[in-house]
Amino acid sequence: MKDFPIPVRSIGPGSQVEDETLDYMPMPQGMETFRAPLLPEPEQMAGRHRAHAALRDALAQLEAVCQSGGNRHVDLRHLDADDLALVNQVLGEGEVSAVVHAVVDAQHAVQVQEAVFAGVWRVVTTVQDRVVSDIIELGHVPEVLKSTAREDVDPVVPPWQGALPPNVQNAPALLAEIQDHWRLWRQGQPAHVVNLTLLPMSVEDIGFLDHHLGTGRVLILSRGYGNCRITNTHRPNTWRVVYYNSQDVVILNTVEVSELPEVAKAAIEDLEDSRDRLKEVLAWVEQA
Repeated sequence: MKDFPIPVRSIGPGSQVEDETLDYMPMPQGMETFRAPLLPEPEQMAGRHRAHAALRDALAQLEAVCQSGGNRHVDLRHLDADDLALVNQVLGEGEVSAVVHAVVDAQHAVQVQEAVFAGVWRVVTTVQDRVVSDIIELGHVPEVLKSTAREDVDPVVPPWQGALPPNVQNAPALLAEIQDHWRLWRQGQPAHVVNLTLLPMSVEDIGFLDHHLGTGRVLILSRGYGNCRITNTHRPNTWRVVYYNSQDVVILNTVEVSELPEVAKAAIEDLEDSRDRLKEVLAWVEQA
């Protein structure tokens, strides 16, 4: 009998040897979801009348924002340490935080922390490490973030003199395009997003672009599905928005022309949901 001319090979899982090992990207993890604040025992909440009043005022102001828009405030400076601790515990910490850095030779800084209730913000202003303002702000986003971005604006882009730095090729043309968009953008228009990740940009191109856009005093961090880092620039309504996955790897690098990126804002649906959740929590607090 002659040998069979075609070699017989087994088939099925494990029967074939792979020349290379597949390296799969890790799946994202750590998505932030709503978690109700851990409240103290009823006896610990008893007698904290000023804290109760501040929380009731915050709920009333949040209802007004849902109905008529705008931003409203509740001052917390009159609370003692125990009342303030109760307010802190009820509010908790949400997924968006921000800081307004002090200018050179000044000790004036602002810290912002969203509560577990979207659209409920804690805004603390310090001067030389002394608290001068402590408020709950109700609204889509704290006004200080937008007002500081407007103060940082310098619409004049200094022209580059001489030859371009090594490996800088596409940044100058892209900068001219972005400049056209920030000059034409008006309030109420949709955001214009330039996706740098999809463009042939070298490291030197990115550095050149950031140098000419400038970096302002506002830094916002949104922790949802991964992280999003937002900084204002020295150009009108122009922001740098960079997204990271749960392994801190950049997955999207953009320039956004808008009043403030939507990822940092609470939508009207978020405000209405927060109103209902805060009403439930306040009912528990009032039982004490």
